[in-house]
Amino acid sequence: MSLQQEIIERLGVKSSINVDEEIEQRVRFLKENVKSSRATGLLIAISGGLDSAVAAGLCKRATDELTEETGKEYITLGVFQPYGDQEDIGDSYETAKVFGLTHTLETSIEDTVDEIALEVEHAMKSLGQFRHLSIPGKGNVKARARMVMQYALSFELNLLVVGTDHASESIAGFYTKWGDGAADLMPLSSLNKRQIQHIAAALGVPESIINKAPTAGLWAGQNDELELGVSYEDNSDYLEGKSVDPAIQKRLESHYLKTEHKRNPIPRK
Repeated sequence: MSLQQEIIERLGVKSSINVDEEIEQRVRFLKENVKSSRATGLLIAISGGLDSAVAAGLCKRATDELTEETGKEYITLGVFQPYGDQEDIGDSYETAKVFGLTHTLETSIEDTVDEIALEVEHAMKSLGQFRHLSIPGKGNVKARARMVMQYALSFELNLLVVGTDHASESIAGFYTKWGDGAADLMPLSSLNKRQIQHIAAALGVPESIINKAPTAGLWAGQNDELELGVSYEDNSDYLEGKSVDPAIQKRLESHYLKTEHKRNPIPRK
């Protein structure tokens, strides 16, 4: 088995999908986990991007169906978590509006992140490192601070935290360990970016969100495809078993091997 086939099999990506069936299966997955955990609903952080919009749509459909089927109220809580002024925060609110989310809240992570960064810088000084926290390092703090807030809310409200990780990110380890890579449920995990776009269109995600440049939003000007050096089109082709440029294949497989620790359980002895 080639490494490409091994990766595809491990991540569970299909070469093609039936969009309606995928939506139904993923909604069912969410419902079953809510019921089995005796939770009162789902929490999804809505960044303003494509992945969280699709996850929000699936979550809302799942909790609406549970409410209708059981006569008991289940909710989807949409959380907006800007660091300072987020230029595209309007897309987060638009996502909530499109899917009729009546339970939403905005929580700024700026003060928390800046305080952690300051304490880390004080600690580094004690080690003889007189510098600011690196931009990627602070980005990781942002992702983890967001998840701390999500879990604090989910604990108090008896909700399950829904993540947005998918195969096109997973192959490259393109997420923060214990940040956006942490969640109770990952309903998009076996989809590539192209397939998520197809599902987004079927769910009614606005085209402006479907077509916007993908970004983790962890620092100004950050762009997923530029950072990875691979377009999501090539990434999706690879995950669907298609041939891609050898240089692209080498880069993707290098990312995969280098980030294996993110996909594996914590080593224990």
